[in-house]
Amino acid sequence: MEKQLVHVQNLFSPEKETHANLFTPEDFTEEDHLIAKTTESFIKQDIIPQLSQFEQHDYAITSELFKKAGDLGLLSIEIPEAYGGLSLSKKTAGLVAEKMGQSGSFSVSFNIHVGVGTLPYVYFGTTAQKKKYLPKLASGEWIGAYALTEPNAGSDALSLKTTAVLQEDGSWLLNGEKQWITNAKVADVFVVFAKTVEGVTAFIVEKSFQGVSTGPEEKKMGIKGSSTATLILDNVSVPSENMLGIDGKGHQVALNILNMARLKLAFANIGTAKQATQLSIQYVNERKQFNKHLSSFTMIQEKIANMVISIYGAESAAYRTAHCIDESLETIQSNQEISTVFANYAIECALNKINSSEILDEIVDEAVQIHGGNGFMQEYEVESLYRDARISRIFEGTNEINRLTISKLILKKQQELISTIPLVRSESPPNLNRNFQYIDLSLELLQKVLKAFSDTTLNLEQEQEYLRLLADMTKDIYVMESSYLRLEKYLNSNGQKKEGAIHQLITAVICEQGYRKIETAAITILSSLEIEEPLRAVMLQEIKQLSVPLYSNLFIKKRKIAEVMIEHGRYFT
Repeated sequence: MEKQLVHVQNLFSPEKETHANLFTPEDFTEEDHLIAKTTESFIKQDIIPQLSQFEQHDYAITSELFKKAGDLGLLSIEIPEAYGGLSLSKKTAGLVAEKMGQSGSFSVSFNIHVGVGTLPYVYFGTTAQKKKYLPKLASGEWIGAYALTEPNAGSDALSLKTTAVLQEDGSWLLNGEKQWITNAKVADVFVVFAKTVEGVTAFIVEKSFQGVSTGPEEKKMGIKGSSTATLILDNVSVPSENMLGIDGKGHQVALNILNMARLKLAFANIGTAKQATQLSIQYVNERKQFNKHLSSFTMIQEKIANMVISIYGAESAAYRTAHCIDESLETIQSNQEISTVFANYAIECALNKINSSEILDEIVDEAVQIHGGNGFMQEYEVESLYRDARISRIFEGTNEINRLTISKLILKKQQELISTIPLVRSESPPNLNRNFQYIDLSLELLQKVLKAFSDTTLNLEQEQEYLRLLADMTKDIYVMESSYLRLEKYLNSNGQKKEGAIHQLITAVICEQGYRKIETAAITILSSLEIEEPLRAVMLQEIKQLSVPLYSNLFIKKRKIAEVMIEHGRYFT
């Protein structure tokens, strides 16, 4: 078994991974679990009882909750100890974000504060800026926000109209409007992006600066409790020492911090998905129709199993990514190296954001369906989860933009990947298990697609349907790999324990279903790329001749997964 593991490769970053250096949710320490329990208690005791007031934009409640979170250390996970923080890992920060994903719209305010509202200072701030702002952000005395989006700069985020003009005294005069700014009404300090003569530049703008104001609260479909409003900058004088990073290099701050925000959002989505799953399991164990509990009906069991399978794949991929970033950050010496590290993981952060937000949408939709008419009623929690989930496919870069990010970066590495992927397959031992075979074959299909892209005369920048499918193939392979490596690590650490059976069943479904999706995507791409019918027939015949393991009875596997989860009463980690 060990021989084949070294050939399962992270294709998107330079390092190769085996289960030995993989991090999984089973690897959290007692300290991590204590932090998770602290977060859960905070949600149960402080947030949920006041959630209705928070939803009515009671800003005093918001301030109180942030200060309590600060007292508990939840705002300082990624802040260095020298500035009042805990200097903990992306994995631990992810665990907190996951737990906080069960706090309704407070989760959005929280994640903006600890993510894009704080990390720019951590990674791009001067020593003086860190000393001034990080202790206040860590304690919850101040709330942070991030102002990039504008009325005409949404997905095209860097086409800004907000300006920053250098004054004779060295200060900067900022003018413009920023749209849909989370925490706008409660924030004490904003990271604002504006255009100087040199280009996009980041600035630290305090709420108290003259000329700073906000518009009315936006009326939103969901996440109603989080403050969302326009930030108005009217001749705001910003001191020279409040430039964040380098003049004209603000895109490095914006894009790299967004990479981390996408990963943090993935964890929050996973937490909400677990909440919806638990509510669904509780409901099917209580609700009866035709004199039987809903949990006894196989279509309901299939829905529960699909929820669990999706979460397992998502958390396997997200914690794998967080660990890789942690390891890379341990070696950095400068801000430029920080930018390089974050840029190196742009693909993984984007695919985790896409995957987690889309599995969350599917899960909350099925949660409402399982609840039937009750799910449409506001007295049931799944109703608000359904509305709140929809934004996750839009903010931190729409999923369409994230797919383009993934595919364009993959195409930049095209020749390297074409030459690398065959080595993965040719060195693989013949007696592979089914899961590995599905991954192995998926890599071969990816190679065929990349080869076809390299030969085409199409301008792929304009052919977004192809890029969408390439991104989906990449995402699905990463999830399959992550789940497979997690299973192998679990089995190597625990042997053939009874608990391992559920890991095996889930991974088997992820790899088989994943391959089926990848094969369909590859066929669609290759059929569309090749105009000549005889050549198209040859390519499709090559796919048909692949030695694909015999497909299994996924209905039976999913029933077994559902049986375990329904008995357990919730998702099992």
